[in-house]
Amino acid sequence: MKVILNKDLVPLGEEGDVKDVAKGYARNYLFPRGIALPYNERSIKLFEGRKEQIEARKDQKRADASGLKEKLENLPLEITMPAGPNGKLYGAVTSQTIMDELAKHGFQLERKKIEIPGTHIKNVGKFKVTVKLYENTVTEVSVNVLGQEIKTESPKAQSSRPPRRRRDETRNEIRDEIRDESRSETSAEAAVQAKDAEVPEANSETAKTDSSVNESSGSANTNAEPESI
Repeated sequence: MKVILNKDLVPLGEEGDVKDVAKGYARNYLFPRGIALPYNERSIKLFEGRKEQIEARKDQKRADASGLKEKLENLPLEITMPAGPNGKLYGAVTSQTIMDELAKHGFQLERKKIEIPGTHIKNVGKFKVTVKLYENTVTEVSVNVLGQEIKTESPKAQSSRPPRRRRDETRNEIRDEIRDESRSETSAEAAVQAKDAEVPEANSETAKTDSSVNESSGSANTNAEPESI
């Protein structure tokens, strides 16, 4: 089904373009939103009257694209990604990555207009990325991909370290030993205190016994008759 675009619609086309689309797409999406009109005599006459306005807007777009091309060519774009010692990235630089980085510099571009050789970058280094701006205006952006090395332990250090589960078990065993020792010391101290408490009581009993013996002895000496000479 032929339609005439009433508004710009990426990636379908621009205002005034004649396009072939599915009937359902036109009736359910384009027509209700005023994005397109049916291609007929009435709409053709309508756009003939707007032809100068449409061309003036396109000229402005061409001028904007030309100025943007110059800015992008002089833009030193640097992207830092995690990488290994050999320069291989842990991940990849994609068109989405480039779009996000350009947005940080104030350039709002569509991801589909950014083309990376091989679809993505997997190594550190300097690369050229193609950006389609408007119609035949195309530019190249210089991208310097820097690697950020992630420090990891050597296999020897990793192998010498006990597994986490084993470390936890060892820690628990040490804690239990300290608790048992503490309990043993407390029990020993209690036993000593109990022993000390028994000693005065035993001494008291001994003193009572000695006193009884002395009293018995004194009584015996008093009652005895003196020897005759």
